[in-house]
Amino acid sequence: MKNFKITVIGGGTGSFVVLRGLKNYPVDLTAIINVTDSGGSTGRLRSEFGFLPIGDLRQCFAALADDSDDTLIKLLTYRFDRGRGLRGHNLGNLILTGLRDLYGSEPRALEKASSIFKITGRVLPVSLSRATLGAIYENGKKVLGEHAIDQPEFGGGLQVKGVFLKPEIKVYKGAVNAIINCDMIVLGPGDIYTSTIPCLLVGGVKTAIKKSKAKICCVVNLMNRYSQTHNFKVSDYRREIEKYTGRRVDVVVVNTSKIPKRVMSSYLSEKATIPDDDLRNEGGLTVVRGDFARRSAIAKASGDSLSRSFFRHDEDKLARALIKILL
Repeated sequence: MKNFKITVIGGGTGSFVVLRGLKNYPVDLTAIINVTDSGGSTGRLRSEFGFLPIGDLRQCFAALADDSDDTLIKLLTYRFDRGRGLRGHNLGNLILTGLRDLYGSEPRALEKASSIFKITGRVLPVSLSRATLGAIYENGKKVLGEHAIDQPEFGGGLQVKGVFLKPEIKVYKGAVNAIINCDMIVLGPGDIYTSTIPCLLVGGVKTAIKKSKAKICCVVNLMNRYSQTHNFKVSDYRREIEKYTGRRVDVVVVNTSKIPKRVMSSYLSEKATIPDDDLRNEGGLTVVRGDFARRSAIAKASGDSLSRSFFRHDEDKLARALIKILL
């Protein structure tokens, strides 16, 4: 198989699943990660040290770390649940912050981390500058901060009409090269307005995507979030990606597996909905449909406590579908 170059743009658990699946194939893999996270351990470290947010970067390192020794992954994902000043912090976040302090820049810190954790591929920030994410809703209301978009004061249900960065920032040159010189760009799954699109807002990213001859692949979320994508159809995800990339989407990946009733009842309590599949294979667009859900995660939903984490993309199924697109 040809050593395809794949660039994954976004952050959060969506990029984690994509990267964890693709690293098992002989591909040249690069993750380009957003820098607008402002909550939890990442937000605290960002405020105290003034460095780039490292939570999403850390998740990608965990996804790409050497599986032969799970100690490395445990270190990256360990979260302190006690200790004055440490409670709530993620050890991986602290390690990356320490490396940034020791070596003086994010690129050098990530290079050192890549060696320490023996990762497959590269993890790059979309920019070396910090910015705050903002959103404008259909009623004209404007909010600032990723957390405010994830959990808006009004509860949700309003369509996002636009997102922006304050201040405007420029793309990291290493990210430009990874975008232009790849065979496929994967966008999603994940929170489209707080994980994927923030990368596309960075100055120079849209231009690089337009220059790239790579296929643009949009992986549609399994569920819509009431706070961000209420009642979205599959075409809405495609539309938003095309709006912010300035490129036609070549491939859309859509899950067709059903959600167990017990799991669905949990989502209904959050006012979440399933994206309505309203696309056709036409006009150069390819729609890849299939069972991409993680059955082992669904099976865990037999207890009383349910959450959206029980219905996720299966890393292996999704990776096979993405590789097949390139063959």
